[in-house]
Amino acid sequence: MDNVVSISQTQRTFTLQQAQELLPVIIHITAESQREVSRMVNRLEAIKYGSTEAAQQLEEDIQTQIDHWQQKLSRLGVHPKGLWLADFDNGRGYYCWKYPESSIRFFHGYQDGFSGRQEIHPESLV
Repeated sequence: MDNVVSISQTQRTFTLQQAQELLPVIIHITAESQREVSRMVNRLEAIKYGSTEAAQQLEEDIQTQIDHWQQKLSRLGVHPKGLWLADFDNGRGYYCWKYPESSIRFFHGYQDGFSGRQEIHPESLV
């Protein structure tokens, strides 16, 4: 029962300002996870033709790291979409951010994906 409560508490909508204010936290979490995954991918490539068991363990560790990243973002009310891609629900669609972008500059509708991103223009926020 507690899981249902915690999941519903993370469902939230953001103004652009709220999303921008949370973004430094999202960037920090994502940068840490991305560095760790890159380190593991490098190790995996180094043993590509070596131990199958070690390679399998590294693949599992990579997936675990990505899962943890997704869980951290979800707990903040942000929707992880794809690798290092996050959507902030704004009630009409999503503000869309992809690592390593330094700010939120795009949005897309609920039915549109990453390919449907449109640049945010100040006049569209009125």
